[in-house]
Amino acid sequence: MSNLKRVFTYAFLGGAAFVSIFPFLWMVVSATNKSVDVTKGRLLPGSHLLDNFRKLAESTDLWTSLWNSAKISVLTTILAIVIASLAGYGFEIYRSRAKDIVFSVLLLSMMIPFAALMIPLYRMFANISGSLPAIGIDTMASVMLPTITTAFLIFFFRQNSKMFPKDMVEAGRIDGLSELGIFFKIFMPTMKTTYAAAGIITFMSSWNNYLWPLIVLQSPGQKTIPLLISNLGSGYSPDYGLIMLAIVIATLPTALVFFLMQKHFVAGMMGSVK
Repeated sequence: MSNLKRVFTYAFLGGAAFVSIFPFLWMVVSATNKSVDVTKGRLLPGSHLLDNFRKLAESTDLWTSLWNSAKISVLTTILAIVIASLAGYGFEIYRSRAKDIVFSVLLLSMMIPFAALMIPLYRMFANISGSLPAIGIDTMASVMLPTITTAFLIFFFRQNSKMFPKDMVEAGRIDGLSELGIFFKIFMPTMKTTYAAAGIITFMSSWNNYLWPLIVLQSPGQKTIPLLISNLGSGYSPDYGLIMLAIVIATLPTALVFFLMQKHFVAGMMGSVK
């Protein structure tokens, strides 16, 4: 009976794994075929990968879009984890009667859908464009600023800070370290797995961000890779081979970041302190 149960368990897990992996495999295979083969549902690799790549590079600003996405994602990730970790650390380490009220209001903000914030945010950046064009509409800053302080990341860092040894803070103060010195020299190295998990989450979210960049980025030279893929699919007769290849290229950076930091990600999500 135990062997039969094991067979059913492995069969179920194998089926679930296949269902999960199949869309990615189909995407990779489709990137090697012509558009007509993709529409026919061809499941075998083709010989048009290089041809699709050549047409994609010639007909779009592929490298510019990738560079724009990389700049936005890396800068957003660095700023977001530093700001959110400072806030989470402060909420947990320092005592205040009002901090729980402020934190509750912060958590309530997570319930507001982004669709309700788009128009006020756009109007705000449109008004800023006149006086501070560097952070107004159609700039990288306008994409990054609304995403570098998220309630989720602050909550994530505060929950993980609960396992940070408070005695280390007192020891740092006794040794003469400033409060920022304690944060940068003791807290950050100790919580490196938490930073890794937060970095992966933020990078993937920023890289795949579509709606807000679609609204504020108007110049062709400012477009990110999700916007480029969207433009490829909006034509009268889209080339699905090109679209699938563009999606594969857009997927590679996030997949690489995740697999390189997978162990740290799992440890950080479990709240490990090292």
